[in-house]
Amino acid sequence: MAIIQKIVPFLWFDHQAEEAIQLYTTVFPDSQIQQLVRNGDAVLTASFTLHGQSFVALNGGPMFKFNPSISFYTICESETESDEVWQKLSEGGSVLMPYNKYPWSEKYGWLVDRYGVSWQITVGKIADLGQKFTPALMFTGEQHGRAEEALNYYSSIFKNSGTQLISRYPAGGRDPEGTINHAQFRLEKQMFIVMDSAMEHPFQFNEALSLVISCDTQAEIDFFWDKLTADGGVESQCGWVKDKFGVSWQIVPPVLSQLLGDANVQKSQQVMQAMLKMRKLDIALLQQAYDHE
Repeated sequence: MAIIQKIVPFLWFDHQAEEAIQLYTTVFPDSQIQQLVRNGDAVLTASFTLHGQSFVALNGGPMFKFNPSISFYTICESETESDEVWQKLSEGGSVLMPYNKYPWSEKYGWLVDRYGVSWQITVGKIADLGQKFTPALMFTGEQHGRAEEALNYYSSIFKNSGTQLISRYPAGGRDPEGTINHAQFRLEKQMFIVMDSAMEHPFQFNEALSLVISCDTQAEIDFFWDKLTADGGVESQCGWVKDKFGVSWQIVPPVLSQLLGDANVQKSQQVMQAMLKMRKLDIALLQQAYDHE
């Protein structure tokens, strides 16, 4: 059963989106490809569900590359399932943390799959988080030590928010005492994870993995745009913003996909051309472009 999500992960592939989601929907049960939008024979965007959770993929070219700054914390409810998921996703990929027994799990491992997407695979109970896949944001480099600030910042912006668990680094370790080892929190009733890492990592947040906020009204678009561009956030084109931590968001009305996917190619292209001229999306102007004869 599909879960209603206010916030949907968006994966920017070079050209392998269809191949990747074919793999993911095969690895995980109760998963399906919902819609493929093509440009000629090539897939442009794809919406799909994994265990009822929504994702979107794009073939956007080589501009952005996935990295482990955002991974998917993935709960398997048996070692048999976990073993199978690990085997299938690690094929052709690389291991960040060995798949083994740890104090927090009978089986856990962190991998990068063959397409560059990062997964933390763990044995546990889905009921503990309420969802199988949870975006996990790792704060490194110049963003290190800001995980708790980000948790509080996001919780102040989104409704139905709250902290479920905070685990801090103890004294005497590699990471500064009190910084976030692992924290779980809700935004719009969806779970997210943040963590700090003092290790030297050659990456930061980027546009390869963004979070789409579905906004029904212009007032809602304006609200999230103003909040996420505040205090050093950066506006970009076509509804994209980077918040003050460097995390990328897309603030988008659901009607946009309907207008762009219209069977009337001329009308859909008019909407596309109007959108390309915008930073913050304007629902009325998009509709006006669609209605133009």
